[in-house]
Amino acid sequence: MTLPVTVIIPARNEEKKLPGCLQAIGNRFAEVVVADSGSTDRTREIASGAGATVLDFQWDGRFPKKRNWVLRTHKFQTPWVLFLDGDELVTEAFVEELHRVLPLTPHAGFWISFTNWFMGRPLRHGDIFRKLALFRIGAGEYERFPEDLWSSLDMEVHEHPILDGSVGEVSAKLDHDLYRGLHHYLDKHNEYSTWEANRFCWLKTAPAAEWDILTPRQKFKYRNLDRWWLGWLYFLASYLGKRGFLDGVAGWHFNRLKKLYFDDIRIKIREMNDVEN
Repeated sequence: MTLPVTVIIPARNEEKKLPGCLQAIGNRFAEVVVADSGSTDRTREIASGAGATVLDFQWDGRFPKKRNWVLRTHKFQTPWVLFLDGDELVTEAFVEELHRVLPLTPHAGFWISFTNWFMGRPLRHGDIFRKLALFRIGAGEYERFPEDLWSSLDMEVHEHPILDGSVGEVSAKLDHDLYRGLHHYLDKHNEYSTWEANRFCWLKTAPAAEWDILTPRQKFKYRNLDRWWLGWLYFLASYLGKRGFLDGVAGWHFNRLKKLYFDDIRIKIREMNDVEN
């Protein structure tokens, strides 16, 4: 029995990771949609060959970006939508939990969490990555910022859906095979740290309503991204407090690079403030 869920996979040049993602999905969900941003590799061919619906997305630099565009334009036949990246894999435990939970839940959406794979091994300790990626159609859409002034990302990356209704949590984890080599990983960190620094600077003068929609963890982060100690706090909490050291060499490098990520954001904020002054 298929789940009454439409899986949306935003993609661009995902021929290496997409086959594994689609194979894990199988025929467990009512519909699978790949929203493609002009891939030049075999992404579209792979998606079509697996029976997925392929949507063409061309971003014009303004709102909406990819995920919100799909929510606004696709004709959904299911009451639920699940957003997955091409490097995220559903698990049997996750699917079984959705079969139990979705029919009777009063919630408008669910946080889902992941086991990150880094340098070829799973990170079973340290900070747990999670996102609000499963929700009812019509319950809301992703946050909107005036980021067309400072972002070239065509997809919502750090934005969360703003939902009308309560939010639960799925306990079963998905697998997240995020590592595609150190060069790619550091490139993404550089891109995302610039985005974070710009958002921090924007939030300093944003209306109070923009702060109200943030989660407690987001509020703490954006109040302190310019502090020298934030990277160290993350490292100590994740590597020592949450026992990331038990993941061996991979755990050490993952947490070390995450600390560096926060340091990069702080330096970029300082540079932006110097330019303004």
